[in-house]
Amino acid sequence: MTQVTSVGKSTNIVWHAGYVTRAQRERLNNHKSLTLWFTGLSGSGKSTLSHGVERRLFEMGCRTYVLDGDNVRHGLNSDLGFSDADRVENIRRVGETAKLFMDAGLIVLTAFISPFRSDRRLVRQSMAPGDFVEIYCHSPLEICEQRDVKGLYRRARAGEIPNFTGISSPYEVPEQPELILNTGSDSVETCINQVIDYLLQRGVVTMGRAFGEEAI
Repeated sequence: MTQVTSVGKSTNIVWHAGYVTRAQRERLNNHKSLTLWFTGLSGSGKSTLSHGVERRLFEMGCRTYVLDGDNVRHGLNSDLGFSDADRVENIRRVGETAKLFMDAGLIVLTAFISPFRSDRRLVRQSMAPGDFVEIYCHSPLEICEQRDVKGLYRRARAGEIPNFTGISSPYEVPEQPELILNTGSDSVETCINQVIDYLLQRGVVTMGRAFGEEAI
Protein backbone atom coordinates (compact mmCIF):
# COMPACT_ATOMS: atom_id res chain seq x y z
CA MET A 1 0.00 0.00 0.00
CA THR A 2 1.35 3.43 -0.97
CA GLN A 3 1.72 5.72 2.03
CA VAL A 4 1.13 9.44 1.58
CA THR A 5 3.16 11.51 4.04
CA SER A 6 3.99 15.08 5.00
CA VAL A 7 7.58 16.33 5.30
CA GLY A 8 8.29 19.86 6.45
CA LYS A 9 5.99 22.15 4.47
CA SER A 10 5.38 19.53 1.78
CA THR A 11 2.16 17.54 2.06
CA ASN A 12 0.65 14.60 0.19
CA ILE A 13 3.99 13.36 -1.10
CA VAL A 14 5.13 9.81 -1.76
CA TRP A 15 8.70 8.47 -1.88
CA HIS A 16 9.09 6.75 -5.25
CA ALA A 17 11.59 3.90 -5.10
CA GLY A 18 13.64 3.36 -8.24
CA TYR A 19 14.64 0.11 -9.92
CA VAL A 20 18.38 0.63 -9.38
CA THR A 21 19.62 0.57 -5.79
CA ARG A 22 22.52 2.29 -4.11
CA ALA A 23 24.16 -1.09 -3.48
CA GLN A 24 23.97 -1.91 -7.19
CA ARG A 25 25.56 1.41 -8.10
CA GLU A 26 28.32 0.80 -5.56
CA ARG A 27 29.05 -2.60 -7.11
CA LEU A 28 29.22 -1.01 -10.56
CA ASN A 29 31.60 1.66 -9.27
CA ASN A 30 33.65 -0.89 -7.32
CA HIS A 31 33.65 1.28 -4.21
CA LYS A 32 31.30 2.29 -1.44
CA SER A 33 29.62 5.68 -1.32
CA LEU A 34 29.85 7.99 1.67
CA THR A 35 30.27 11.65 2.63
CA LEU A 36 33.60 13.13 3.67
CA TRP A 37 32.67 16.28 5.60
CA PHE A 38 35.62 18.71 5.82
CA THR A 39 35.03 21.35 8.50
CA GLY A 40 37.22 24.11 9.90
CA LEU A 41 37.91 27.82 9.88
CA SER A 42 38.18 29.83 6.70
CA GLY A 43 41.72 29.32 5.44
CA SER A 44 42.18 25.98 7.21
CA GLY A 45 42.50 24.11 3.90
CA LYS A 46 39.07 22.53 3.47
CA SER A 47 38.65 23.31 -0.23
CA THR A 48 42.27 22.55 -1.09
CA LEU A 49 42.10 19.18 0.64
CA SER A 50 38.68 18.14 -0.61
CA HIS A 51 39.71 18.79 -4.21
CA GLY A 52 43.09 17.15 -3.64
CA VAL A 53 41.48 14.03 -2.19
CA GLU A 54 38.97 14.00 -5.03
CA ARG A 55 41.78 14.11 -7.59
CA ARG A 56 43.55 11.19 -5.89
CA LEU A 57 40.30 9.18 -5.79
CA PHE A 58 39.60 10.01 -9.43
CA GLU A 59 43.01 8.64 -10.37
CA MET A 60 42.07 5.47 -8.47
CA GLY A 61 38.97 5.14 -10.66
CA CYS A 62 36.40 6.36 -8.13
CA ARG A 63 33.23 8.32 -8.85
CA THR A 64 33.28 11.49 -6.77
CA TYR A 65 31.95 15.01 -6.43
CA VAL A 66 32.96 18.01 -4.30
CA LEU A 67 30.34 20.28 -2.77
CA ASP A 68 32.28 23.46 -2.00
CA GLY A 69 30.92 26.20 0.25
CA ASP A 70 31.45 29.10 -2.16
CA ASN A 71 30.36 27.12 -5.22
CA VAL A 72 27.08 26.00 -3.63
CA ARG A 73 26.26 29.60 -2.73
CA HIS A 74 26.51 30.54 -6.42
CA GLY A 75 23.40 28.48 -7.17
CA LEU A 76 21.62 26.11 -4.82
CA ASN A 77 22.05 28.34 -1.78
CA SER A 78 22.33 31.75 -3.47
CA ASP A 79 19.27 32.93 -1.53
CA LEU A 80 20.99 32.47 1.84
CA GLY A 81 23.09 34.92 3.82
CA PHE A 82 25.33 34.31 6.83
CA SER A 83 22.97 34.77 9.75
CA ASP A 84 22.78 31.84 12.17
CA ALA A 85 19.44 30.77 10.67
CA ASP A 86 20.79 30.92 7.11
CA ARG A 87 23.89 28.96 8.11
CA VAL A 88 21.66 26.23 9.55
CA GLU A 89 19.62 26.04 6.34
CA ASN A 90 22.79 26.11 4.22
CA ILE A 91 24.13 23.01 5.96
CA ARG A 92 20.75 21.25 5.93
CA ARG A 93 20.50 21.62 2.14
CA VAL A 94 24.07 20.44 1.64
CA GLY A 95 23.40 17.39 3.79
CA GLU A 96 20.32 16.48 1.75
CA THR A 97 22.25 16.98 -1.50
CA ALA A 98 25.06 14.76 -0.23
CA LYS A 99 22.52 12.03 0.55
CA LEU A 100 21.25 12.11 -3.04
CA PHE A 101 24.79 11.88 -4.38
CA MET A 102 25.54 8.95 -2.08
CA ASP A 103 22.42 7.19 -3.35
CA ALA A 104 23.87 7.69 -6.84
CA GLY A 105 26.92 5.71 -5.65
CA LEU A 106 29.37 8.62 -5.35
CA ILE A 107 31.95 9.52 -2.74
CA VAL A 108 30.87 13.04 -1.76
CA LEU A 109 33.37 15.54 -0.39
CA THR A 110 32.02 18.68 1.27
CA ALA A 111 34.08 21.75 2.17
CA PHE A 112 32.08 23.94 4.54
CA ILE A 113 33.05 25.88 7.65
CA SER A 114 29.83 24.43 9.18
CA PRO A 115 30.64 26.14 12.50
CA PHE A 116 27.89 24.66 14.67
CA ARG A 117 28.11 21.17 16.20
CA SER A 118 24.33 20.86 16.19
CA ASP A 119 24.18 21.32 12.40
CA ARG A 120 26.88 18.74 11.77
CA ARG A 121 25.16 16.39 14.20
CA LEU A 122 21.84 16.72 12.37
CA VAL A 123 23.50 15.86 9.06
CA ARG A 124 25.17 12.83 10.63
CA GLN A 125 21.88 11.69 12.18
CA SER A 126 20.08 12.03 8.84
CA MET A 127 22.45 9.47 7.28
CA ALA A 128 22.98 5.77 7.90
CA PRO A 129 25.74 4.85 10.39
CA GLY A 130 29.15 5.12 8.73
CA ASP A 131 27.95 7.35 5.87
CA PHE A 132 29.11 10.60 7.51
CA VAL A 133 32.85 11.04 8.04
CA GLU A 134 33.67 14.24 9.90
CA ILE A 135 37.14 15.55 9.05
CA TYR A 136 38.35 18.45 11.19
CA CYS A 137 40.88 20.66 9.42
CA HIS A 138 42.75 21.96 12.44
CA SER A 139 44.67 25.17 11.91
CA PRO A 140 45.21 27.92 14.51
CA LEU A 141 43.35 31.15 13.81
CA GLU A 142 46.60 33.10 13.45
CA ILE A 143 47.78 30.81 10.66
CA CYS A 144 44.42 31.05 8.87
CA GLU A 145 44.71 34.82 9.09
CA GLN A 146 48.25 34.73 7.71
CA ARG A 147 47.00 32.80 4.68
CA ASP A 148 43.86 34.92 4.16
CA VAL A 149 44.04 34.49 0.38
CA LYS A 150 40.62 36.11 -0.04
CA GLY A 151 41.31 39.03 2.31
CA LEU A 152 38.27 38.04 4.39
CA TYR A 153 39.90 38.18 7.82
CA ARG A 154 41.28 41.63 7.14
CA ARG A 155 37.82 42.85 6.18
CA ALA A 156 36.22 41.09 9.15
CA ARG A 157 38.71 42.72 11.54
CA ALA A 158 37.79 46.07 9.98
CA GLY A 159 34.11 45.41 10.64
CA GLU A 160 33.25 45.12 6.95
CA ILE A 161 32.01 41.50 7.19
CA PRO A 162 29.54 40.74 10.01
CA ASN A 163 29.04 37.24 11.47
CA PHE A 164 32.47 36.08 10.34
CA THR A 165 33.46 32.76 11.87
CA GLY A 166 36.42 32.99 14.21
CA ILE A 167 36.15 36.76 14.54
CA SER A 168 32.57 37.86 15.25
CA SER A 169 30.87 34.46 15.11
CA PRO A 170 31.94 31.28 16.93
CA TYR A 171 33.36 28.06 15.55
CA GLU A 172 32.55 24.95 17.58
CA VAL A 173 35.39 22.44 17.32
CA PRO A 174 34.26 18.85 16.58
CA GLU A 175 34.23 16.70 19.71
CA GLN A 176 34.69 13.26 18.14
CA PRO A 177 35.59 13.60 14.45
CA GLU A 178 36.63 10.53 12.50
CA LEU A 179 39.78 12.34 11.38
CA ILE A 180 41.78 15.34 12.58
CA LEU A 181 44.12 16.82 9.99
CA ASN A 182 46.78 19.23 11.28
CA THR A 183 46.48 21.55 8.31
CA GLY A 184 48.31 24.35 10.10
CA SER A 185 51.54 22.37 10.20
CA ASP A 186 51.34 19.32 7.91
CA SER A 187 51.68 19.48 4.13
CA VAL A 188 48.70 19.12 1.81
CA GLU A 189 50.13 15.83 0.55
CA THR A 190 50.44 14.46 4.09
CA CYS A 191 46.83 15.34 4.85
CA ILE A 192 45.58 13.82 1.59
CA ASN A 193 47.44 10.60 2.38
CA GLN A 194 45.79 10.44 5.80
CA VAL A 195 42.32 10.60 4.22
CA ILE A 196 43.15 7.99 1.58
CA ASP A 197 44.64 5.70 4.24
CA TYR A 198 41.45 6.01 6.27
CA LEU A 199 39.31 5.05 3.27
CA LEU A 200 41.56 2.09 2.49
CA GLN A 201 41.46 0.88 6.10
CA ARG A 202 37.68 1.06 6.11
CA GLY A 203 37.44 -0.79 2.82
CA VAL A 204 35.62 2.08 1.11
CA VAL A 205 38.11 1.98 -1.76
CA THR A 206 40.81 -0.46 -2.84
CA MET A 207 44.12 -0.16 -4.63
CA GLY A 208 43.41 -3.19 -6.82
CA ARG A 209 41.68 -1.39 -9.67
CA ALA A 210 43.64 0.64 -12.20
CA PHE A 211 42.33 3.97 -13.42
CA GLY A 212 39.91 3.52 -16.30
CA GLU A 213 39.30 -0.18 -15.69
CA GLU A 214 35.62 -1.08 -16.01
CA ALA A 215 33.93 -2.49 -12.91
CA ILE A 216 31.72 -4.98 -14.75
